[in-house]
Amino acid sequence: MNERLNRLANLPLRDNLQGLEPYGAPQIDVPIQLNVNENTHPLPAEVHRAIVEEVTAAAVGLNRYPDREFTELRERLATYLGHGLTPENIWAGNGSNEVLQQILQAFGGPGRSVMGFPPTYSMYPLLASGTDTAYIAGQRSPGYGLTAADAAEQVRKAAPNIVFLCSPNNPTGTALGLDVVEAVYEAGAASNTIVIVDEAYAEFAHTGTPSALSLLPGRERLIVSRTMSKAFALAGARVGYLAAAPEVTDAIRLVRLPYHLSAVTQATANAALKHVDALLANVEDIKVQRDRIVNELTRMGLSPASSDSNFVFFGGINDTGAIWEGLLEAGVIIRDVGIPGHLRVTAGTEAETTTFLVRLEELLNQAPPTL
Repeated sequence: MNERLNRLANLPLRDNLQGLEPYGAPQIDVPIQLNVNENTHPLPAEVHRAIVEEVTAAAVGLNRYPDREFTELRERLATYLGHGLTPENIWAGNGSNEVLQQILQAFGGPGRSVMGFPPTYSMYPLLASGTDTAYIAGQRSPGYGLTAADAAEQVRKAAPNIVFLCSPNNPTGTALGLDVVEAVYEAGAASNTIVIVDEAYAEFAHTGTPSALSLLPGRERLIVSRTMSKAFALAGARVGYLAAAPEVTDAIRLVRLPYHLSAVTQATANAALKHVDALLANVEDIKVQRDRIVNELTRMGLSPASSDSNFVFFGGINDTGAIWEGLLEAGVIIRDVGIPGHLRVTAGTEAETTTFLVRLEELLNQAPPTL
């Protein structure tokens, strides 16, 4: 590996890419994979059948380019999101990461900046580097919270071209209040700042948790991004999307690659959107397991964060490496997010969750937490 890195260093990479490592969680083949926030429930049989039928039909025309405007998919996504949105408000790409990258290609770039509030989604600074956009790391409170006043003041001082607000936040799982979004949007008025609310896990939020979709009317600089990877169990299909003012989607068209969404991708997403109820039934089951994890970790003396996502971020671990390794030996992989004393676990099926909780408690009893 060192030899390959040395050879890479000899290439004329852009300065801001020198020394970076590619993003990626460990891909280890173990029975219970709870480290990358996938939906561990398989697709319902009726959804699987619908996808096979749609893809089979699409295969007949694979000698032709797909619908460049993915018209049916935009219509279905607008209907799914509601809030008075129309297809003109919708854009989609190969996963929400591509959508976010396209936003930075359109509104970021050399001489421009994007602000995030770590700990948050670790792809944000990598997306910034990939588009040669300066990354500004904002500050959170000691408990990893973010208030409207604090966030707005930081945006006013930094005057970034773009702001990332992750809600529910990854890795902490907590949702932001709409007051934070509103305050950041207003604080960015003088600098004409684009505000992106990344709602990748929105479907897992507790009942009554508002979405930034409700704030879109009259706010042409606000973008809400979503994904079909999580709630729709389509991580392998790579479908992400955004909702924004029509002029934002027009801006994205300036940087998109032609025919970027394949006919197979469009067919898969459209089939899934015809069976929303079946897919969201699994979401409700995942939320039950998520809340179960929070309750059980609390009983064990740990400090789980209240979660509006399909994962739980928890502290109180004295030796995160030992706990991670001990779980792996039992066939369970979770995520070490690099924050001392903390780990993150995806809410799996009932059986997967039980295995995780039983093994974790055994490990804790061997080495009680001290943080």
